Amino acid sequence: MTPETTHGSTSLTAGLRLDVVAGLTAAAVVLPKAMAYATVAGLPVSVGLYTAFVPMIVYALLGTSRVLSVSSTTTLAILAGTQLGTVVPDGDPGKLITAVATLTGLTGALLIAASVLRLGFVANFISSPVLTGFKAGIGLVIVLDQVPKLLGVHIAKAGFFRDIVSVLQHVPATSLLTLTIAAAALIALWTMERLWPHSPAPLVIVGAGILVSWLAGLNALGVATVGFIPRSLPSITLPSPGLIEQLLPGALGIALMSFTETIAAGRAFAVPAEPSIRPNRELLATGAANLAGAFFGSMPAGGGTSQTAVVRAVGGQSQKASLVTAAAAAATMLFLAPLLGLLPQAVLAAIVIIYSAGLIAPAEFASIRRVRRMEFRWALAAFLGVLVFGTLQGIVVAIALSLIGLASQSAKPKVFVVGRKRGTDVLRPLSPDHPDDETFEGLLILRPEGRLFFANVQQVADQIQSLVAKHKPHVLALDMSGVFDIEYSAMQMMIESERRLAAQGITVWLAGLNPDVLDYVRASGLADKLGRERLFFNMPVALQRYLGGSVERS
Repeated sequence: MTPETTHGSTSLTAGLRLDVVAGLTAAAVVLPKAMAYATVAGLPVSVGLYTAFVPMIVYALLGTSRVLSVSSTTTLAILAGTQLGTVVPDGDPGKLITAVATLTGLTGALLIAASVLRLGFVANFISSPVLTGFKAGIGLVIVLDQVPKLLGVHIAKAGFFRDIVSVLQHVPATSLLTLTIAAAALIALWTMERLWPHSPAPLVIVGAGILVSWLAGLNALGVATVGFIPRSLPSITLPSPGLIEQLLPGALGIALMSFTETIAAGRAFAVPAEPSIRPNRELLATGAANLAGAFFGSMPAGGGTSQTAVVRAVGGQSQKASLVTAAAAAATMLFLAPLLGLLPQAVLAAIVIIYSAGLIAPAEFASIRRVRRMEFRWALAAFLGVLVFGTLQGIVVAIALSLIGLASQSAKPKVFVVGRKRGTDVLRPLSPDHPDDETFEGLLILRPEGRLFFANVQQVADQIQSLVAKHKPHVLALDMSGVFDIEYSAMQMMIESERRLAAQGITVWLAGLNPDVLDYVRASGLADKLGRERLFFNMPVALQRYLGGSVERS
């Protein structure tokens, strides 16, 4: 055996060892949270274990991220729970299992279809500020949803604000023993996460909760526990075609959020030495993970940021870590199910609250407001959209706000008046910060920015006309270097504006057109009308011509 072979074998062994450690550590974090998220969706905790088993294996085989850990997340859990509540309002366990299989299968099928259609770019349709507001709203909804479990009471859900009133009305019926257990779990979990981030704190809390429940007989004392969990691997569950029409709108929203979270987590933990994250392949991998999981009773799944952070933090190298986590889930289902049945529901609620509260990020809101007030208003609107209209409708609000924001920005392009830094050849927009920049008698240099198209061209034309009326130039030189595309309507407007300005005795020059825009100008006939003497390679060349020097033309 050569030294190179020995070194390679040693590296492989070391990498496998790191993956095993990472997978087991992730399991200690993922499995308790997966069970907790199942309760958020109104499902048996065993469904959480199924979701940390089948989808995780399928993604590990197909995904492009080396370390992404795929199972349930807080956002997907609350979205799934909202949708399931509409089709199974009585909470019948058998109907719920069929409904969640159908919902998860639809989510997977939609993701695979999006992959075939190469719609990976859709992940960028929700802007970062809007996503911040949406997730904060989701976080608040989840926290309120868990409060009755902390108090040991039950309320009929009727919307966020009415639920607040209902919880307050039920406060006198609080079980002090349940509240004490919940408070202890909250404090212990919060303290452990603060002192040892990404530690197996959830596993410790779950273990302590089971131990206390067993020793004190909490179920007999009126404290709600998880109850019976079958000791077996998931059995085959068939989706119901009859539920497709009802569940399809919700599945669309869940598929979008699953993909958005998966891409965000995958990119966040990618390192330069690893292959890049491929959005369309991620659609296929996440879709296949959900579709396969549907037939084994799992809820909708996606890439989780916190659990992936654990894998990366402890040195995970590949998707072998996820396979180890899935194996740990299988072992839990086969051997530990009876013990998990003793776990107090209040402990699971505490886990959900601690890890959902992170979705509410006031610092992000403050950062957005500091930089862009308009985007802050979008974030606030998305936040309120979830609370007022509901979680699934909140996705529609978030997407609509993102698209409105994009349209608003595109419809209001800037047109800058350009001057020259005195004593140099530097051309730049005039600004109070540079009062000494020089302009030139009879010449107005304007620089429009962005794509010119039917929705914004009139505004651009109005800005140009206003500046022309103010400066009264003989020559209007348009620096087109900031215009990366020009649509047909905009081109017609440019032709008409040139004709109108010519009637006023103003000569139009164009400079700095990129190759595509220049082709459009030529195809429209405007280039022939202007002639070579009014088309310039860039604005410094045009200025040199105006001041009487030689010219390099476009």
